[in-house]
Amino acid sequence: MRMADSKKTDKDKGKTVKDGKPSGKPKFNAYWIYGAVALAILGFQFIISGSGNEDISWQRFEREMIQNRDVEKIVVVNKEKAEIYIKPDKLASGRYSDVDSHGFGGIPNNGPHFSYTIPSVEVFSADIAEAQKKYNYNESEIISVRYETRKNIMGDLLGWILPLALLVGVWLFIFRRMGGGAGAGGAGGIFSVGKSKAQLFDKESRVKVDFSDVAGLEEAKMEVRELVDFLKNPKKYTDLGGKIPKGALLIGLPGTGKTLLAKAVAGEANVPFFSISGSDFVEMFVGVGASRVRDLFKQAKEKAPCIVFIDEIDAVGRARGRNTGFGGNDERENTLNQLLTEMDGFGTNVGVIILAATNRADVLDRALLRAGRFDRQIHVDLPDLIERGQIFKVHLKPLKLHNDVEVDFLAKQTPGFSGADIANVCNEAALIAARKNKKKVDKHDFHDAVDRIVGGLERKNKIISVLEKKIIAYHEAGHATVSWLLEYANPLLKVTIIPRGKALGAAWYLPEERQITTTEQLLDEMAAALGGRASEELNFGKISTGALNDLEKITKQAYAMVSYFGMSDKVGNLSFYDSTGQNEFTFNKPYSEKTAELIDDEVKRLIDKAYNRAMEVLKKNKKGLIQLAELLLEKEVIFSEDVEIIFGKKRGNITKETQSMLMKTNSKSSSGITKKKPPKKEEPGK
Repeated sequence: MRMADSKKTDKDKGKTVKDGKPSGKPKFNAYWIYGAVALAILGFQFIISGSGNEDISWQRFEREMIQNRDVEKIVVVNKEKAEIYIKPDKLASGRYSDVDSHGFGGIPNNGPHFSYTIPSVEVFSADIAEAQKKYNYNESEIISVRYETRKNIMGDLLGWILPLALLVGVWLFIFRRMGGGAGAGGAGGIFSVGKSKAQLFDKESRVKVDFSDVAGLEEAKMEVRELVDFLKNPKKYTDLGGKIPKGALLIGLPGTGKTLLAKAVAGEANVPFFSISGSDFVEMFVGVGASRVRDLFKQAKEKAPCIVFIDEIDAVGRARGRNTGFGGNDERENTLNQLLTEMDGFGTNVGVIILAATNRADVLDRALLRAGRFDRQIHVDLPDLIERGQIFKVHLKPLKLHNDVEVDFLAKQTPGFSGADIANVCNEAALIAARKNKKKVDKHDFHDAVDRIVGGLERKNKIISVLEKKIIAYHEAGHATVSWLLEYANPLLKVTIIPRGKALGAAWYLPEERQITTTEQLLDEMAAALGGRASEELNFGKISTGALNDLEKITKQAYAMVSYFGMSDKVGNLSFYDSTGQNEFTFNKPYSEKTAELIDDEVKRLIDKAYNRAMEVLKKNKKGLIQLAELLLEKEVIFSEDVEIIFGKKRGNITKETQSMLMKTNSKSSSGITKKKPPKKEEPGK
């Protein structure tokens, strides 16, 4: 805070104001001294350089001055420059209008009036003698030439002092700037490199984000609300013998709203809030990180009760002994040690609470996570269906929406989206509507925004041959067919063969939101993923590279089933998953070579089984597959309604919400197929 109103500055007039009255004196500024020094140097230079006479050429000197016998005398200085003095009567004749016959104060100008830089004394003497002989000078008219040696004491002195003074001045200027104007104590100064870089939010600089801006995350908001209440009403808890928690760690995937939640805490709490990133502690200088930690907690204790928020704490809190730098005096480890000491060093009820956020809790040091440092670990998960609707309501407020936009519909269409993804969807939808010169953002703009984010930018101008396009259509039709006919596969939303991003075609599904997944569900999803490769082999008798993404996905899924989830009879109920992250930098597998071979065999068996199952489904429904592929070639985009017309209702249990979602999506379809009764399913062998 600034001092009281006894002394203020009138910005309009630049005068100091005392007790509300202008003092009449301009405010002193250090730059005035710099200006005075510069003027003094220029003045000295002008004095040293003489009267500033004009340097002329030999031609003018000979033809105008020697020829007219205007030269009174010549003085050669230091064998370098000839000073030319013009006769007073000739100077007053008006011939030399570029020379003032009277100097400062009306004093006659006695010269020198001109100067000439000589090549050498010998050459100059010869030229003067020859010129006088040429113009028939008699003995009484011969020009007097005198040679002098002058020492410029002031110039030599300034030649030594001026560069040194300039160097010192520049150094002092940089030093003051680095010192924040105080020489050594300002933020960012050369002597304040160990000072904390935390940004302070208090009553003067409050954060405008509050809990109303954080949609969803009800459990996490409840936890942090309690922390704020601890600081506002500590007696309520301490009277019962409770202790204020020392810290809370926000853990969650990127984009789930950890930093936003911390901003809301800063906006809700009427206490000072320090915000700093974990990377701000680590510098190339040894000991700087630990010094900044000490300074941060020193400031926090002075401002208590307060909250300290450390974003991306894994930058400094990574487990010791697993850093890539194996030095015993590692800067990150020193910083972490100091952080551990400070968090466990201040008293129980000093009113300083530490908030931290990370998406890599598995790499944090165990000592950092123990009770007494971070007493609470708040998990910020991806939003569910209801929370996504709440997040959409927050981000849709500034948009001009059409009446056909439904929040529930958008929430169902974006499973697995984080809060940041939803904000991006709303922004992309507005940009797409503006690109199409619309006055309001409608439902189709949100469809396109989701497609843009999930699949990438649409590339209609990509050159694709007729055969390639046909292969892509049959590939995507294979995915759609198998996923529609298998009981546990995710219901299809739409299929397109328009290239997006790196993909030449794509299929959108509407996965059920579930917390656990059974073996049957995983096997059906693998078969649906292999439906594209199976369709290529069935219809063209050969395969292509288009199934790369599918193969990568099902390979990882199969290895997870065998080595993580214990879904293999031969391997058994074993899991080699390391949730602690302790084996991240080890070079040994947690199983033997024999077990590794068994895992590989089981993975291949699962993938072959899923592929054969997809091939069997496509052979039984080849007629519908071909019809779907040809329709896809014609329309380029088809929806679940088109698939339902060909194959009938989706097999398996579909919730009412999912069925409603599919019906609303189908309203966008314009395939033009005449609805008819679903074809009878052919018996095997017919």
